Amino acid sequence: MLGAAALAVLFMLILLPALLGVFSSTLETVIEQRLASDASTLIGAARFENGALKMPKRLPDEIFNLPEAKLLGYIYDRDNRLVWRSRSADDESITYLPRFDGNGSTDFLRTRDASGEEYFVYDVELHLQGQEDASFSFITMQPTREFAYMLDGFRDQLYIWLGAALLVLLGLLWLGLTWGFRSLRGLREELDEIESGAREQLSREHPRELLRLTDSLNRLLDGERRQRQRYRDSLGDLAHSLKTPLSVLQGVGEVIATQPHNREQAQVLQSQIERMSQQIGYQLQRATLRKSGLVRHRVPLAPLLDTLCQALDKVYRDKRVEVERVFDGRLHLPMEQGALLELLGNLLENAYRLCLGRIRVSARSDLGGCELWVEDDGPGVPEDQRARIVQRGERLDTQHPGQGIGLAVVRDIIDSYDGSLHLQASSLGGAAFHIRFDNA
Repeated sequence: MLGAAALAVLFMLILLPALLGVFSSTLETVIEQRLASDASTLIGAARFENGALKMPKRLPDEIFNLPEAKLLGYIYDRDNRLVWRSRSADDESITYLPRFDGNGSTDFLRTRDASGEEYFVYDVELHLQGQEDASFSFITMQPTREFAYMLDGFRDQLYIWLGAALLVLLGLLWLGLTWGFRSLRGLREELDEIESGAREQLSREHPRELLRLTDSLNRLLDGERRQRQRYRDSLGDLAHSLKTPLSVLQGVGEVIATQPHNREQAQVLQSQIERMSQQIGYQLQRATLRKSGLVRHRVPLAPLLDTLCQALDKVYRDKRVEVERVFDGRLHLPMEQGALLELLGNLLENAYRLCLGRIRVSARSDLGGCELWVEDDGPGVPEDQRARIVQRGERLDTQHPGQGIGLAVVRDIIDSYDGSLHLQASSLGGAAFHIRFDNA
């Protein structure tokens, strides 16, 4: 609409001087024709007697006979001597000299009097046949101020009418574009419903010109959905197929552990089996927790946090951990539920394990995106170790079992959603994990 309005305004700005130029040129042509007609009146009234030019006391055109009239008449001979002037020109002081070329030419030009007032001048040269010295210049003049008044009046009217036409044109453009893009607004609404999960496909209730686009988007949505399902099924099959061999190996390790001389080897075997299980889980999380290309999910934070806290309260019931919540209960985060569950679950599990008794979960959303903080009052993380612990396999806590996978999964999930993770010191005394997701 802004582009169409700019083009309409530009068109009007170009049209305005063009119309003024056409009107001015036409008006000057009319004035020239009028002065030429008045000059013909002078020529028709002139008589050449006894070698001299004679003019009647009163001309047929009465306007020449009125002292206050603004139509002036002059006749000059070939030596630029004033031969005759009309009564209307008696009080005028115009210093104009005709240009004789002997070809009977006519000129239409402008000149000024002693006071600076401008006049239109029509000059026609007339040579009488058979009379050697009978060459005269018949001149009619008219002030240009009437022309200027008419031009100014036309310009004012043009401003009004073109302004009104521009408003009407902008209104028609707005109506036309609103009607023309109505179908695109419907398509946008359906896409919003797909992003929110309320719809799976685009309908075919769109103009014929958009059906090819909607069909292509539907095929893309179906292909993406089927591909993600195949990934999940394949990874589930892989996890199931590896579960049995790992269980067998774990049983063998337990049998070996019953023999005192093999106890050390059994511990090595058990630790490697546990590490393999965690690595498989880690790779499964990396492959499945990816942001969808077309469907953007939004998950409410409060109920998911309730579920996680209830489960962790049972695991760490001896600590009696207090979880402080600093966010709007209606806040939604732009993630899949499984991804958010895995991310927040790993952060809360670390916080429960390391805190002294207090955890704070904060979140907020703005026009640029959303932010999430998970803080605890535990020992914290030294500044020189903060970059290391988010690497896969790195751990600071050696008193509890694990392979350092949890924070690596958190980092991968955040990266898959083009987010950022920063580890800071919390005002509670421990660590603060700050996560930000920017709007696309």
